[in-house]
Amino acid sequence: MKALLLVLLTELCLGSLFPEKEKSPQYWRDQAQQTLRNALKLQKLNTNVAKNIIMFLGDGMGISTVTAARILKGQLQHMQGEETMLEMDRFPYVALSKTYNTDAQVPDSAGTATAYLCGVKANEGTVGVSAAVTRDQCNTTAGNEVTSILKWSKEAGKSVGIVTTTRVNHATPSAAYAHSANRDWYSDNEMPPEAIQQGCKDIAQQLFENIPNIEVIMGGGRKYMFPKNTTDVEYQTEDKYRGTRLDGKTLISVWKEKKPKDKSAHYVWNRQDLMALNLDKVDFLLGLFEPVDLMYELDRNNQTDPSLTEMVEVAIKILQKNPKGFFLLVEGGRIDHGHHEGKAKQALHETVEMDRAIGLAGRLTTENNTLTVVTADHSHVFTFGGYTQRGNSIFGLAPMQSDVDKKPFTSILYGNGPGYKLIGGGRENVSTVDFADANYQAQSAVPLRQETHGGEDVAVFAKGPMAHLLHGVHEQNYIPHVMAYAACVGPNTNHCRSGAPRGTGVALPLLSTFASLFILLCLF
Repeated sequence: MKALLLVLLTELCLGSLFPEKEKSPQYWRDQAQQTLRNALKLQKLNTNVAKNIIMFLGDGMGISTVTAARILKGQLQHMQGEETMLEMDRFPYVALSKTYNTDAQVPDSAGTATAYLCGVKANEGTVGVSAAVTRDQCNTTAGNEVTSILKWSKEAGKSVGIVTTTRVNHATPSAAYAHSANRDWYSDNEMPPEAIQQGCKDIAQQLFENIPNIEVIMGGGRKYMFPKNTTDVEYQTEDKYRGTRLDGKTLISVWKEKKPKDKSAHYVWNRQDLMALNLDKVDFLLGLFEPVDLMYELDRNNQTDPSLTEMVEVAIKILQKNPKGFFLLVEGGRIDHGHHEGKAKQALHETVEMDRAIGLAGRLTTENNTLTVVTADHSHVFTFGGYTQRGNSIFGLAPMQSDVDKKPFTSILYGNGPGYKLIGGGRENVSTVDFADANYQAQSAVPLRQETHGGEDVAVFAKGPMAHLLHGVHEQNYIPHVMAYAACVGPNTNHCRSGAPRGTGVALPLLSTFASLFILLCLF
């Protein structure tokens, strides 16, 4: 009853009718003409060298999640929601990415991360290695390692950073620096003895060894950095957050020891220490704010835990001190976790928070020399429907009942997952529960402990130098090749002017410009 009253109040506040101006055909014609004028301006392509690259990865942020988050963003601003613009909606170029793994029609986050960071498709569950590596088999790794856009950027003299709301050794960030036959080898505690004997290293150790001078690393994952049974600094009475390492290493100390003596390296584990830093005097930053993943944005303690937006601001301000530019990977990783748990409200608020971070990054950089790419690794079996009216709460009820059991249902549903419940042999009556609660698990068609990924294409939004190369439908592994081409980093730099300084905002060679003009003449 409480949830039903909330929905009714929301509809009263938002208004169930669409704005009066939308009744006029001229309103829609004027809007379309303005959009057309904006599109025509795109004839002048940005062919500068990208000094900076920022990649935002919404883990599990399928197109249905983007749309629902757009509506939520508007409703949080007391609008109806559908007409709202996400920051990524404002990007001029949009493509679709085919997300399958080499061995999986519906992918996981490790194989996909290898594709959009390293430029090659890979097997499910493996990171930073080619499809010649079999999951769990350490002895298939040697010789099959692949490197990432982060490493290419570092080798070109740029500063690099990783910011995530998951643990820093989770699937998405680990593909930027690690090579592992199993994405779950977070520390040596999670590895089988034979893998260690065969010479494979855990992902946390690789974070500090493979590319030792990553300028910015922020996220969760503290417990994988300390010897087994080490008490966590924040959760001193909770055994599940104790250190896990069997090798006795304290990787925080290893990280500090590897830094040049004339540089300033800071380790922080809480928001207060992070925000107190004088960023002008920070050369390297390691921030580990939780033992495992960061808290959901809706549950975050804003006194002790930084938001994704705050971490992004700190990262950019440190990285942009390098005159050669930077590469920054930002992951909204808990979008995925919210969906897996069937908690759509958590997932969508995580998406809105990532959109805030995208907006901030845009204000701190310029489109003239910064290529920004926003995409997802995969989708989820998440949907919303039921012929809801304009302005209906995105978490509200559909204006109809089931044809069979005559019970109401929420607009948001999952194809499978933990939200499948039978009460008295029938589907739960959602009007008897608080479906507006942050941890409400939306109903699903198939009972599973965890909801699964979806296999459909995901969107790629792009702005900045060479962003027009992200268009149409592409294989996911195409994405880092575009970023590298735009920034003149990595193995494909033949198109760059001989002797031109990398990342200075200079135009790409005349051949590229002439080719672009020729294409435009053919089109028009």
